Amino acid sequence: MVVGQAERESTVSARRGGAPPSLSTDAVWQAAEAASAASAMADRSGRLSPDVVDAITDAGFPRYFAPRAQGGGEGAFAPLFDATVGVARGCASAAWCAMLWATHGRFTAFLPDEGRQEVWSRSPDVRIAAAVVPPAGRAVPRRDGWTVTGTWNFASGVEFAHWVLLAAPEAHEGEPEARIFAVPRDAVVVHDTWDAPGLRATGSHTVEAREIFVPAHRSFRFADLVHGGVSHSAARAYAVPVHLPGGVLFSAPALGAAQRALELWTTWAKDGGALRDSAAAQSALTRSAAELDSVQLLLARAAARADAGPTDERAVARNRRDAAVGVELITDAVERLFRATGTQARAGDELARCWRDVHTVASHGALRTEPVARQYARSLD
Repeated sequence: MVVGQAERESTVSARRGGAPPSLSTDAVWQAAEAASAASAMADRSGRLSPDVVDAITDAGFPRYFAPRAQGGGEGAFAPLFDATVGVARGCASAAWCAMLWATHGRFTAFLPDEGRQEVWSRSPDVRIAAAVVPPAGRAVPRRDGWTVTGTWNFASGVEFAHWVLLAAPEAHEGEPEARIFAVPRDAVVVHDTWDAPGLRATGSHTVEAREIFVPAHRSFRFADLVHGGVSHSAARAYAVPVHLPGGVLFSAPALGAAQRALELWTTWAKDGGALRDSAAAQSALTRSAAELDSVQLLLARAAARADAGPTDERAVARNRRDAAVGVELITDAVERLFRATGTQARAGDELARCWRDVHTVASHGALRTEPVARQYARSLD
């Protein structure tokens, strides 16, 4: 089932000026607690509960990168990384949607002024889904805009979104240029297609646009997002290339889920006596704990570099390298713990869910080692 307009509207805050600080420690903790309490049901049903969406919204994720002129925070990457890890300890699906709702607000800030005002006219807390990689469908130029048609996969969080960003090549003579289009959620058809082993409650469904007219003020060049830079704000968040923080943020739900898996496994091993009696269990704990501590340092450093540091090709390649290798290490750590449980693992328990969530994150194209390794090696020339 795909959520309807009334339910989406019930989870939008109308506040502007008097909101609590975006991603405050207390608000993120409350979101993590709400996500954790509902995580088993979310995994079974394949969707987040409205209460969890409310908690994520109240914590300030959707408004985090929205322009200050629209009531947003023009935020930074390291705090978003930390907050996403925190929510993922409770539920990786909730953390994935929270991170993307924040990230898509950053994307939307590239719209022209009239478009930004329209999207955030009611509140900075609107939630924005996106399906922009790879561009799909077609955009036919019309007077003062485009007609957009096509289908796009993996629009995470679309069930509770108010707007959707779609990337499509512009149909014209010569090499087509990809553009990103902001369309109201109710203008697209959502097909219930998401049925992955992990991140089951992200609602990463397929969306379809059927000859939707998009005015010029709700579109911008895909290349602008890739390279970074807007005229209306000097905020660092808008100035960096999209791939500098991209993989690092994608890795955060995996890290949080792995940290939760380590907690669960340690409790199981202590209660069952394995940590006292089994050298294999002691080795699994030691290696996995050290790997996850190391990865947290690696990825936190990469997030900090996205906020302050070079933005050239080498810097982008280094951050992409750290994210891809970091998720490999996360996957190895969780795999070791899961195998160490032997036949005592159960398909529906929380440790198994963490294992499934980590593996699903690791399958994301932005975190695959081979293309990242190629880019990193070439950046050293």
